[in-house]
Amino acid sequence: MHNVNANGASIPALGLGTWTLKGEECSQLVSDALAIGYRHLDTARMYHNEAAVGAGLRASGIARDDVFVTTKVWWTDIAQGDLQRSAEASLKDLGLDHVDLLLIHWPNPNIPLEASIKALNEVKRSGLARHIGVANFPTGLLSRAVEVSEAPLVANQVEYHPYLDQSKVLRLCRANGVALVSYCPLFRDGGLFAERAVQDAAARHGKTPGQVVLRWHVQQEGVVAIPRTTKSSRLAENIDIFDFALSDEEMAAISALTGQNRRICDGDFAPEWDAA
Repeated sequence: MHNVNANGASIPALGLGTWTLKGEECSQLVSDALAIGYRHLDTARMYHNEAAVGAGLRASGIARDDVFVTTKVWWTDIAQGDLQRSAEASLKDLGLDHVDLLLIHWPNPNIPLEASIKALNEVKRSGLARHIGVANFPTGLLSRAVEVSEAPLVANQVEYHPYLDQSKVLRLCRANGVALVSYCPLFRDGGLFAERAVQDAAARHGKTPGQVVLRWHVQQEGVVAIPRTTKSSRLAENIDIFDFALSDEEMAAISALTGQNRRICDGDFAPEWDAA
């Protein structure tokens, strides 16, 4: 496993996404993931599973300081005061005294960005979060957030996979030392695994299509991937991507698919995305 260094944070390049995982199933998957080598867990207030994630972390027996834990504040709660309360509630549920990374889950056009970023900085200053960042921020908003934040932002978590061109966001992240954390990194398959570029690389390296796509993520400078799975068997497959490398040609062939611009997560409250 390698780590991505971003403005002072050392983020394991592969993490476990926990969206939709609940209760005992969630705790078990977290514990199983940590047992096979995962050291990065991703949750959010909105997932309503922070208590289960915390229980899985404790059950694993892995030292707290060896695991990078991220949670997020829902977009309706990012006003000054609300954001801090959300962070405190998250820590209480997780059973932790701090998270490694606290993110604003989505921007909110009705709450001044400056106020949200100030609140985020206060959470970091008070020691409740070691690092801070954002999620679902297109380039315009990310530029402003970087500008107004006192502490450096270490991540922008966005949807990213070979069917979505995020080159503008990635360029801006790199220019500012910010990691791009890919959610939905496997596009929930949807035909991606059958693509010739993916199939050919999988055959060449004796890997699965999913492993090839995750390798494509982590082989890009400054990119972290957080695939979610409900199957323990898939956990081992997803993390087994650090013993091979894709060639420049293979990387380019997979990257060529991003021209399709197929986005999965695009709610009513989503910001205006960067034009492709």
